[in-house]
Amino acid sequence: VQLVESGGGLVQAGGSLRLSCAASGRTFSSYTMGWFRQAPGKTREFVASIRWSGSSTDYTDSVKGRFAISRDNAKNTVYLQMNSLKPEDTAVYYCAAGIYGYNYWGQGTQVTVSS
Repeated sequence: VQLVESGGGLVQAGGSLRLSCAASGRTFSSYTMGWFRQAPGKTREFVASIRWSGSSTDYTDSVKGRFAISRDNAKNTVYLQMNSLKPEDTAVYYCAAGIYGYNYWGQGTQVTVSS
């Protein structure tokens, strides 16, 4: 499985971005998909996840109510809609996939939120 993220960029605080992660492979619909992020000088942290059916999602507390994860299995793509962005959301965002844990990772896309 190969994962390619897109949609990052520079945005002012309070703005929005939508990240996309395109996956290769026929078994995309079987995977749990996740978004993680890593800020400078910090360890990578979990942001959000969505089960294969799309019926179950999970978020880290700091993004609840602002971010929304979704997936389109027909397009082999998972999305992260990010609203009300804050400077502390600045990080490289990574897409990940797996069934029991995350076995596959993308290269990341930079998100920078200016104050």
